[in-house]
Amino acid sequence: MADIDIPEHLIELESAAWAEQQAGRLTVATADAVQAAYREHAAATDGVSRLELEMATKKLVRHPEDEQPGA
Repeated sequence: MADIDIPEHLIELESAAWAEQQAGRLTVATADAVQAAYREHAAATDGVSRLELEMATKKLVRHPEDEQPGA
C-alpha cells in the first residue's frame, strides 16, 4: 500500500470507533462520523480512494506495531 497522508482527525475518529467496538458499544453515530470523514477526505485528496484511506487508517490504529521502523 502506498504511503497515504492520514490527517490526525481521522486517526482520532478511527481510534474512538475502535475503542467503542472493542468495548461492544460502537454506535451508529460514531460509525457514520468515521465513514463521512473518510469520504470527505478521499474526495478532497487527488488519487486516494476512500477504501485505501480507510484500510491504511485502520491498520495504523489497530496494528501500530506494523508501523514501527524495522517491522
